[in-house]
Amino acid sequence: MIFKDKTVIITGGSEGVGAATARLLAVAGANLMLVARNKRNLEAIAEELRDKTRVEIFAMDVSDTEACVDVFKKTQFEFGRVDILINNAGFHKRGAVESVDVDDLGKMIDVNLKAPIMLSRIALPYLREAGGGAIINVGSLAGRTYVPGSAGYSASKNGLRAFTYSLFEELRDGDIKIAVVSPGPISTGFILADIDQTSDVTFSQPMSTPEEVAQVILDLCGNDRRERSMPAFSGFLTTVMYLMPWLGPLIGGIDRSRRSLPQRSSMTWATCSGVLIGCENVTSDVCSISARMNPVDIGPGDTTAILMPLSLSSSYRE
Repeated sequence: MIFKDKTVIITGGSEGVGAATARLLAVAGANLMLVARNKRNLEAIAEELRDKTRVEIFAMDVSDTEACVDVFKKTQFEFGRVDILINNAGFHKRGAVESVDVDDLGKMIDVNLKAPIMLSRIALPYLREAGGGAIINVGSLAGRTYVPGSAGYSASKNGLRAFTYSLFEELRDGDIKIAVVSPGPISTGFILADIDQTSDVTFSQPMSTPEEVAQVILDLCGNDRRERSMPAFSGFLTTVMYLMPWLGPLIGGIDRSRRSLPQRSSMTWATCSGVLIGCENVTSDVCSISARMNPVDIGPGDTTAILMPLSLSSSYRE
């Protein structure tokens, strides 16, 4: 997609992935409406980018329905059109459900799910008036599987992913592109500021940079994909966990030095980059699972590791 003179609304636009996306779009010549709660941070990123493009800011809580309506009115007034909405604002309060304040559980749903749904609904007539456009939702790998210690967040991102896929089908034959990027851990304050509460399964996955996620957001605006998982192998891993939920406790929850292994009979284990995976006896006729360049064929009665990333560090049988 050519972004020059397009108008883009970015929620959570003052820092992290939102700010990285704004920087890329500014270089590409897009008009920017940056949205966040902290006005001072918004003013700082706007000042940085105004020598490259037109930038306006709107300080608001994305869970406020009236504010969601108002930001589109202001964007239309300032730029005359709205072409792209990037739902990036997010909130995460980590911990077991019983330990998380009820208000924080509700806030995760309001910010991560309710707000993108409302904003997408409000955006549609503006995008149609502009002749088409895109809505890109920033999800999470946590929305593709279950994550103990992040149940509320995982539920909110799972809902956002389902909403994205549903809306994609509703608008399939139109000129409005809908997609979701589902990154794993990102090297921003969103995770690093709460590092002690971050789950092992999260740390078992490679980190992406805000700039890498931002580039994928721009790519999704113009390509034909409805979702992009980051990293790709981690996305594959979440699919396997969805199909075989018993694998979940074996990923990230294993002591990295293998001092404490789960006691499961007749298993073969393989470790790579701190991830330990095993597979029980397979009863299907033939199952072929490919992890990048390492295909693994599993036949009836086989007991074998099913996920072997690019460099296998060790394997053994219990």
